[in-house]
Amino acid sequence: MGGTTERQSDKATKGQANPRSKLVQGAMLLGLAAVISKLLGTLQKIPLQNVAGDAVFGIYNAVYPLYILILFAATAGFPVAVSKFVAEQVRLGAHREARRIAYVSGVVLMCAGALLFLALYFGAEQIAAWIGIERTASAIRSVSFALLVSPVLAVLRGYFQGYQNMLPTAVSQVAEQFIRVITMVALLLYMTALAYDDARIAAGATFGSVTGAAAGLAVMAVFWRRAMREGQEPGGPAQQEQERKGQSSPAAHTSAWQWAKRIALYAIPVCLGAIVVPLLNLVDTFTLPRLLEASLGSEGEAMRAYGLYNRGLPLVQLVVMVASSMSAALVPAIAEAKVSGRDDRVRSRAEMAVRVAWLVGLGASFGLAFAAVPINIMLYRTEEASWTMAVLAFTALFSTLNAVSASVLQGVGALRTPTLALLVAIALKALGNVLLLPRWGIDGAALSAVVAYAAAAGLNLVQLRRCTGVRFALRPYAISPALGVGLMGGCLAALQLLAMPAAAAWHVPLRWSASAIALISVAGGAAVYGLALLRSGSVSRAELQETPELARKLAPLLNKLKR
Repeated sequence: MGGTTERQSDKATKGQANPRSKLVQGAMLLGLAAVISKLLGTLQKIPLQNVAGDAVFGIYNAVYPLYILILFAATAGFPVAVSKFVAEQVRLGAHREARRIAYVSGVVLMCAGALLFLALYFGAEQIAAWIGIERTASAIRSVSFALLVSPVLAVLRGYFQGYQNMLPTAVSQVAEQFIRVITMVALLLYMTALAYDDARIAAGATFGSVTGAAAGLAVMAVFWRRAMREGQEPGGPAQQEQERKGQSSPAAHTSAWQWAKRIALYAIPVCLGAIVVPLLNLVDTFTLPRLLEASLGSEGEAMRAYGLYNRGLPLVQLVVMVASSMSAALVPAIAEAKVSGRDDRVRSRAEMAVRVAWLVGLGASFGLAFAAVPINIMLYRTEEASWTMAVLAFTALFSTLNAVSASVLQGVGALRTPTLALLVAIALKALGNVLLLPRWGIDGAALSAVVAYAAAAGLNLVQLRRCTGVRFALRPYAISPALGVGLMGGCLAALQLLAMPAAAAWHVPLRWSASAIALISVAGGAAVYGLALLRSGSVSRAELQETPELARKLAPLLNKLKR
């Protein structure tokens, strides 16, 4: 009897541990899927420019931010809202009501998606006129079809997340991006081979968003049918008994209209917060093409210049993704310290998060700027707009600081500041484009982006200092990083000055030599900069102990450097 009781106790303990373990595993799975999806989404722009050229690249980059804004406005908050209300019903055992929430949300979003599709499809010419480039109309119509699919996809993701089942969302995200890239590349090769014009080729590229969304929905449909076929909800092991309990829950008497209202009221504020970042990107869509056409006198030249301007953005996005993920480990620790009332730990962990973002973003920005010419040739075949790419590289620093400081502010409960900071950045970006582009062309637009993100990051850091009392000392933030940047810059300059003439003398193809120099610059520059930081004491062992995961990885190197 005693052994049986112990075994039952063990089973109960394991059962209690399962939800937490499942949540952690789900979060890790979603994080990995997000990284893979972002990587695929960022790198897809390189073959687009290589195959189709800068004009098509410009049209694509003018239209895609508009689609993302509309998609976020229509759907961004609904997966969160659906998952919240579904989770509440699951806890009550009301699985039938959870399904009804999904159905109601699906109907609401399908109607919204259909209306937005009609607005984009039939209003494409007018929107293109607002952008100032008529050739964007075909791409706008092409991408509009995704709005017929994406809303249902968002609802199903929220439904499964409500059951803490993150696998469907993760698989569908990767499938969506993978099919999107395959479609884009296949249509690019096909349409360029048949000598289609730039507007149609750009429309083919944007159509990848439609097939990608359809692939994601197909994956979610498979998971849904499997759950229904097995006769139980995902995550509900005793459905029939729980359903009987759920019939008496108050939600069972909630009408479809009441559910639609509750879900919308919860989702809309989340949507409004989510569209701030796409709005910042959309500023360029509605200002740069028109300003470039007025400056250059030709729509074709304007789109080509806009494509050149966008060359550096995929690299910046990769840097922000990597740097933000490095600091992400500190954000939950900050929230935990805040709840525990440990203000000293909140302060030290917030400072550490900002410093990691600053050091990584600073090194990456200067590294990209120093190696802009070989990287440009490696990725895009020519060195055109290398100076613009070098200027845009510094948005990596301020975008990273902005993203990390915003996350830390959310961890300490200051939710409004990041949104207000980005609204200020939107105004500065628009004003900067109008004032600087006529004078300096796309270099001026790049400078306005740096100023906008720097302002947003600065506002967040000021608020962070007020909320947590963090201090930004001169040595770890300025003196030591300046030494690292100087050493890295000297090494990269020497490499390019010696290697480029040597490769030309040996008749090595330009793109091959530039690729070799770019890759060596990235690896070598990161190594020189990192060693300089560790050797100068920018990051100490005691500070790393705030994040044991980082400390374990860097401890062997710190031992060798005797830090």
